[in-house]
Amino acid sequence: MAKQRKFYAWLCQHSLASFLLLTLSFIVFGKLSFDIVHLFSANAEYLLDNGWAGMIDGGLQQLLELIVAALAAMAAYMVFKLCEQALLERMRHRSD
Repeated sequence: MAKQRKFYAWLCQHSLASFLLLTLSFIVFGKLSFDIVHLFSANAEYLLDNGWAGMIDGGLQQLLELIVAALAAMAAYMVFKLCEQALLERMRHRSD
């Protein structure tokens, strides 16, 4: 927990680095989450239509890859929100 607070404090002190990380995490989130709902539904339809043969042909691997991509997108979103909060905190204290 202390490491997380130190990282947040560091982000609050270094606004340029925080903004760059915010931008990078936004791009990563957008890239990973683009059209993911359509891909999930297409994969589910493929698996339901083809059953076990669909899983063996790579449908299960694709489903696992989509889940990993969704988790990575969520992690990127959390980094985005952390950087956003750090920048807002810095702006709030700057106006005091």
